[in-house]
Amino acid sequence: MKKTWVVAAESSRARIFQAESRVKPMKELDGLAHPLSRAKVLDINADDAGKTYDRVGQGIHDMEKEVDPKKHEAEIFAKEVAERLHKARALGQFEELVLVAAPEFLGLLRKHLDSNTLKAVVRAVSKNLVRESEESIRKAALELE
Repeated sequence: MKKTWVVAAESSRARIFQAESRVKPMKELDGLAHPLSRAKVLDINADDAGKTYDRVGQGIHDMEKEVDPKKHEAEIFAKEVAERLHKARALGQFEELVLVAAPEFLGLLRKHLDSNTLKAVVRAVSKNLVRESEESIRKAALELE
């Protein structure tokens, strides 16, 4: 088996494992956390929306947020995880990569992986298992098809 990393992730947490075989327990190498992704929207956006005025007349309107704050924080975390993986791949720490992530976060993560790291992805599992046991993550990530 080539040097394989398994990443289990969601919008606020990621765990990185090294797999030496499909049956032996994986070694947990790193854990990343992004607490703002779990924060309440009011905690992320303490300020009220701004105001805008009509060009003509007396109208005043609230400006709406263009981006959902929780989605924005998930995007920031996806970039952080992708950067961690990019650096590890460039240093030769893994040859193959397996992603196990919540469906929406899996899409964000793929979007931010550089092309060489994306080429190293040999399998992607669209499940949120980040809080599960190593064994559950290993079975989902490395099961034979």
